[in-house]
Amino acid sequence: MPSKKALVRRPGPRLAEGLVTHAEREAVDVGRATEQWEAYVGALRAHGWETVEVAPADDCPDSVFVEDTVVMYRNVALIARPGAESRREETAGVEETVASLGCSVNWVWEPGTLDGGDVLKIGDTVYVGRGGRTNAAGVQQVRAAFEPLGARVVAVPVTRVLHLKSAVTALPDGTVVGYVPNMDAPSLFPGFLPVPEESGSHVVLLGGDKLLMAASAPKTAELFADLGYEPVVVDIGEFEKLEGCVTCLSVRLRELYA
Repeated sequence: MPSKKALVRRPGPRLAEGLVTHAEREAVDVGRATEQWEAYVGALRAHGWETVEVAPADDCPDSVFVEDTVVMYRNVALIARPGAESRREETAGVEETVASLGCSVNWVWEPGTLDGGDVLKIGDTVYVGRGGRTNAAGVQQVRAAFEPLGARVVAVPVTRVLHLKSAVTALPDGTVVGYVPNMDAPSLFPGFLPVPEESGSHVVLLGGDKLLMAASAPKTAELFADLGYEPVVVDIGEFEKLEGCVTCLSVRLRELYA
């Protein structure tokens, strides 16, 4: 059953200490980041999404990137086991929240590791990035959780960026969009559109033809507008310093049972 709920988590006071793996560290303004987060949440609400705020995890610098803690398929929540050990305490509050929403809860177990940012769903195809944060055992556990429900799980190599969704996301018609220098295997995607900016490869489908995307990709926004989509632009510059993007600041729950 269609639903429009989005999990979000307020940035904590230690945000500036967040992990950086593929970029040089820059100073993060936590106050400005909080303002950007509030504008992001406001954009979701303005387009019909009910935001559900997960309890803060102030001791976890990266906890605002809530997408990494859980993967949804239909009504099933697979609680991640982040590849960075420092992030594993983030999952408890998310598990409590999805359970309260009536989701069926499953878990990734040791030795598996999985970050939600490594999972891109297009219809019943679930692409899983196999790279720095998600290992082969994690991919196998995604298969075990979702293939009995009708999913087709496809593993994709990821070596150039933090997560699969750092490199690619998808438009409403299923076309994968990505910044080619960040991709290991564009040929794995049957429909692919290259974009001119790194952050242009990150879109959140708000519904209809509306695409939530970062202000740092104006050329890509123009490209999408030319294709008939309506970009909804937000400034997330402080999160981009920590390799964050528009997808990882929320978890969209589109198929909750009534």
